[in-house]
Amino acid sequence: MAFRNLETLESWLAEYREMGRPLAGSARVTVQDGDGGADTGLVVFRLDHASTAVFIQPATRDASGWVATMEPREEAVVLDAPGLLELSAELAAVSELCAFLEEKSRTSQGDTVA
Repeated sequence: MAFRNLETLESWLAEYREMGRPLAGSARVTVQDGDGGADTGLVVFRLDHASTAVFIQPATRDASGWVATMEPREEAVVLDAPGLLELSAELAAVSELCAFLEEKSRTSQGDTVA
């Protein structure tokens, strides 16, 4: 089941960091209120160049696919070309982390089909 507890997510994120992935230090696991008080976690990635957070979690409780949700903003983000390049690197890192978590989910479920 793609439902992930806090301990599992923390171990996966530690593994991801050990791989030396770019911007891995921008991600952390926080406690998420689960159904019926379940032990759940949520991966949060802080975007420095957009001053917002991205929440990464399974698409549904039983899915092995993961999605990223950007929190809403009240103010516009205005960036020059170098700032946009930095933001694109952050978004690429979010994408890579999301794909890593999907792979870990599929592996833990014994599902090798991509």
